[in-house]
Amino acid sequence: MAIPRRSGLSAAQAGRELEELNRVGIALSETRDVERLLALILQKAREITGADAGSLYLVEQGGGTANGPGPEGAKGAEKGRHLRFRLTQNDSVQFPYIEHTLPITESSMAGYCALHGEVIELADAYRIPKSRPFHFNSSFDEQAGYRTRSLITLPMKNGKGEVLGVLQLINCKRHLQARLTDANSVRRYVHPFPERAVRLGLSLASQAAVAFENSQLYRDIENLFDGFVNAAVKAIEQRDPTTSGHSQRVCEMTLALAEAVDREPQGPYADLRFSREQMKELRYAALLHDFGKVGVHEEVLVKAKKLYPLQFSRLLDRFDYIRRDIEARIAEQKVEVLLGHSRKRAEAQSRLKLLDAEANRLLGELDRYAEFITRVNEPTILPSSEFELLTEISQKTYRDPRGAERPYLTSDEVRFLSIPRGSLDKNERLQIESHVTHSFNFLAQIPWTPEYRAIPEIARAHHEKLNGRGYPDGLTSVGIPVQAKMMTICDIFDALSASDRPYKRAVPADRALEILKLCVRDEEIDAELFRLFLDAQVYRLVAKPAQ
Repeated sequence: MAIPRRSGLSAAQAGRELEELNRVGIALSETRDVERLLALILQKAREITGADAGSLYLVEQGGGTANGPGPEGAKGAEKGRHLRFRLTQNDSVQFPYIEHTLPITESSMAGYCALHGEVIELADAYRIPKSRPFHFNSSFDEQAGYRTRSLITLPMKNGKGEVLGVLQLINCKRHLQARLTDANSVRRYVHPFPERAVRLGLSLASQAAVAFENSQLYRDIENLFDGFVNAAVKAIEQRDPTTSGHSQRVCEMTLALAEAVDREPQGPYADLRFSREQMKELRYAALLHDFGKVGVHEEVLVKAKKLYPLQFSRLLDRFDYIRRDIEARIAEQKVEVLLGHSRKRAEAQSRLKLLDAEANRLLGELDRYAEFITRVNEPTILPSSEFELLTEISQKTYRDPRGAERPYLTSDEVRFLSIPRGSLDKNERLQIESHVTHSFNFLAQIPWTPEYRAIPEIARAHHEKLNGRGYPDGLTSVGIPVQAKMMTICDIFDALSASDRPYKRAVPADRALEILKLCVRDEEIDAELFRLFLDAQVYRLVAKPAQ
């Protein structure tokens, strides 16, 4: 049996419609940015239905509207939710609109559609049957000099049948290029939306609802991760309050340096460009680069001087005991002199003077030792001449309350006080350096999406040096990601110029830049990236003005 020509045309038309919907669906699924997606939804809905104008509303959870609570007891009103007027488009007139909310009630077409999930189709918006509970708001027409005629209102339903938003499409045109500038053009070009347009619009609205829900989910996940990253940074800073703000400042400078690289038209990085995703990847890596410090013993992390506070306190207590012991021994000897030489007054006085001199010598020596230890306990460079006095003190002994002979200084105290520079010995420095490995191991556990998978490696390499003398892997220039090279410059500058820390004084910005120039000379940091750091004055983002 031959197929009638009309049926054949209908099948071909259905195929074209399906193909068109597929193209729209692909475009929607590829757009993750919510604002772009909403604009695309409304644009494609208008294109596929031939609408001159349209508006998009989103259903939101919440109490009252922007203009106050919804009317109590309004017919068909829904509590706890409202509609937000998010977007409008019009090919014929341009008119500024203000985003606002309205209650979900039957009195408005958008509210009725959201409440019942039903399509509203009108040949003329000004001729609504009296049996319908909603009315047409003509304020836009009046203010813009526009004329709304044919209109459809479509619910955006997700897979669960929930209404996520409402599409309102206005004035179906016979010719898409036509402009509706007056009532005559509306009468000439506008006609009711055909069944095909309603069907296509409803199908697209469903696709749009799913795409919007997915984009919302994606944004929620991003917000969730942003919250986690900020919480992680706060956890780092709470463990070491003296470095508060360091991660944020390094992040700010690193992103600014990446933007400077993007703008560079010549040199080794002329062709390097960072996408939006790569900038976000760099942001996360910079914020989390020191997260591994949570795996470092806190006493090592915040160690300000060569001896730990408890060690130093015990040492001073020990010296106080030695002082009292000296005073007690001298006092005992004086008593013995007085008792043994009670009839030889001159001899007793001479002996007492010798004991006083001995007491003054021993106590003066002890004071000199205490002053020396207090001085060398600071994280400064220890001259080689100071080691002799340290050795002298370490060889001194006293007797504890049980009569056991003890050294003035324990072996650990001697080891720490012998640190030639800074406050950390070799083992402690290795512990601090291990924070890079801890950061990598932690970040590597996160199931990153493809665009963010380089974050662990970027964070891991921020203490590597181009000459291979960095840590943890001793990488050379070719093995260090360019993002890590940028972060290294910013990390060093902030560590030098940040507010005073217990173990070092802050240096002025110009001095910090001079030190970075020495790092360039020694092939520790990238010369071209440092030039861009200077030219773009990235350091000014965090550098404090001279006092």
